[in-house]
Amino acid sequence: MAAKKLLFILSVLATLVALETTYAHCGESSTHGELHFSHGLGLPGLDSCHGADTDLAGGMKIGVDDVVKAWYMDNVAEDEDQRLPHHRQPDEAVPLAKLVDLGIVALRLDAENHERDENLTTMREERGYLHMDIIELTPEKMPNYEAMIKRFFEEHLHTDEEVRYCLDGSGYFDVRDEDDQWVRVSLSKGGLIVVPAGIYHRFTLDSNNYIKAMRLFSGGPDWTAYNRPHDHLPARKSYLAALHSGRGTQQDRHSY
Repeated sequence: MAAKKLLFILSVLATLVALETTYAHCGESSTHGELHFSHGLGLPGLDSCHGADTDLAGGMKIGVDDVVKAWYMDNVAEDEDQRLPHHRQPDEAVPLAKLVDLGIVALRLDAENHERDENLTTMREERGYLHMDIIELTPEKMPNYEAMIKRFFEEHLHTDEEVRYCLDGSGYFDVRDEDDQWVRVSLSKGGLIVVPAGIYHRFTLDSNNYIKAMRLFSGGPDWTAYNRPHDHLPARKSYLAALHSGRGTQQDRHSY
């Protein structure tokens, strides 16, 4: 177990170093969270590292499509329930590799064992997630529940990445793709996603009206949401630069 953990840590470090070098080619400085999107934030590409333990490196990817699913959305009218799936007709599923292209990392962890999960501990150490809290969103625990989920559903961006780990329940993150189309990302128990700084997105619970989630931060929590449009922000410009730099290498990776 100790040897596997060491291999995992080494593979994470090797990948992050490689990604920071790659991102420098985009003309931006390599700071936390600003990594080349063809590899997400480093973790989805662990199995490509030289010397990585395949079983351990891929452990957080095994079964991830059971807890993180994505599809293109139809348009949600003002009088429609945002908590419904809103699949297009016909259905247009989005593979997880497409999410990586958009800068979104999707992983599967052991939600039942989150207090002792070595993979979670290692990821927090290597990504500098020093702070965390756990929240529960449900009508019984949130005053003005309907108004609050409407507020969450407003399109916005953040200047730092947003990390959410679903410990129970489920919910939806909607993100804009490179053509400004909405992609709905369903997150359920055991799923963790990292939404990059600068991407326009929104959140809603689904029709189950319950999620228990861990929020991870590199510094103190900053809840500032910049409603669209805020294209002048450095975080938005950096995101677009990285997104556009990766478009030429994305075509053959969507069979994840």
